[in-house]
Amino acid sequence: MDSFTSFFDAQSSSRNGWSYDSLKNFRQISPVVQTHLKQVYLSLCCALVASAVGAYLHILWNIGGFLTTLGCMGSIIWLLSTPPYEEHKRVSLLMAAALFEGASIGPLIELAIDFDSSILVSAFVGCAVAFGCFSAAAMIARRREYLYLGGLLSSGLSILFWLHFASSIFGGSMALFKFELYFGLLVFVGYIVVDTQDIIEKAHFGDLDYVKHALTLFTDFVAVFVRILIIMLKNASEKEEKKKKRRN
Repeated sequence: MDSFTSFFDAQSSSRNGWSYDSLKNFRQISPVVQTHLKQVYLSLCCALVASAVGAYLHILWNIGGFLTTLGCMGSIIWLLSTPPYEEHKRVSLLMAAALFEGASIGPLIELAIDFDSSILVSAFVGCAVAFGCFSAAAMIARRREYLYLGGLLSSGLSILFWLHFASSIFGGSMALFKFELYFGLLVFVGYIVVDTQDIIEKAHFGDLDYVKHALTLFTDFVAVFVRILIIMLKNASEKEEKKKKRRN
């Protein structure tokens, strides 16, 4: 109980101490780390483009499914097992993993386009804004301020895994599905903050593996995007059902 009290006390004191000077906390990030972050976010943008290409290929040829998921996992494992000095190979594996991931979520994206393409655009823009805001908050905050949340988020991820495992065996309910959806969104939004600070901290200690760091942020982005898209699709379908009932 004392830990929760101290957490909220710290947050309230940080809000009270907020000023324009807080925006100057980027000075805590050395020029080397700033250059590293530029490489990370540039690689992330390229991975998102590759993911969009993968989703487009699914729409054209219906390639998304179990095999592309295996391809994505295989590419990630191959990337992580490749030495950092093989930079071009690791970048190619990152793009391949992103392309396979885009094809894997292609059925969901195709469903959104068939239902209402504006939902897809709104979900992507909302995810990008949320990602940018939480990443900026992690950069502006004091170093290592939110790293302690990693343990809580790992526990939340474990809860999601076991809930999904139990629902696949014993059957799930709509309430459980909503809980997994919204709780998962909360967990992965938290991971955006923690992973951003973790990347900055590792870079300060000499870990400048921008490919692996871009992969981490790409995983967070996709997890948040998929959940936002599902939530928006579900809300839109419920509205359509209500309209049909009123007409009848």
